[in-house]
Amino acid sequence: MRIVIAGGHGQIALRLERLLAARGDEAVGIIRNPKQADALRERGAEPVVLDLESASVEETAEVLRGADAVVFAAGAGPNSGTSRKDTVDRGAAVLFADAAERAGVRRYVVVSSMGADAGHAGNEVFDVYLRAKGAADDYVRSRPSLDWTILRPGMLTDDAGTGLILLAASTGRGPVPRDDVAASIVELLDTPASAGLTLELISGNVPVTVAVKDIAGN
Repeated sequence: MRIVIAGGHGQIALRLERLLAARGDEAVGIIRNPKQADALRERGAEPVVLDLESASVEETAEVLRGADAVVFAAGAGPNSGTSRKDTVDRGAAVLFADAAERAGVRRYVVVSSMGADAGHAGNEVFDVYLRAKGAADDYVRSRPSLDWTILRPGMLTDDAGTGLILLAASTGRGPVPRDDVAASIVELLDTPASAGLTLELISGNVPVTVAVKDIAGN
């Protein structure tokens, strides 16, 4: 498969690119900073420089044409202000969805956040982030031509992955290694029946492959 990943230099995306390349898939990572290109190449991915905060739908669609699936894993980052929560965490996800539709790519996996909710209350930066992610999720779910899956991990860690997770519509709070998030995305991409699901993900005791197949009804 050819899979295009927004936020290609993010910590989850770099792990995902390595997994996809290792099994022979064509991973394409969209980055804003050309200095990040070598890090993607080292993981077997093709870097594409494109700023999703300023790119047009058509420019983005050009990158997506011919892809079998897209993954939105971009984020403004923990040190960004409220304005970039809107332009990246919401705006770029909306742009990416519109571009996928224009390019004729149906499969769309979003790396969201546990607690994402467009109606979330509060004025702290993290509150704005949760509203932005929630609004983006709502937009993606409203697009009838996308086979979307929304994945909402718990607290992300850099611990080594165990390959054991809890994946459900609601899991409760908990940590999860980024390794296991990336592995779960690969399995979701391989499981068309997971389309139309919004899922929370934390560490658990079920192998990734089994957890995804169970939740998808396979």
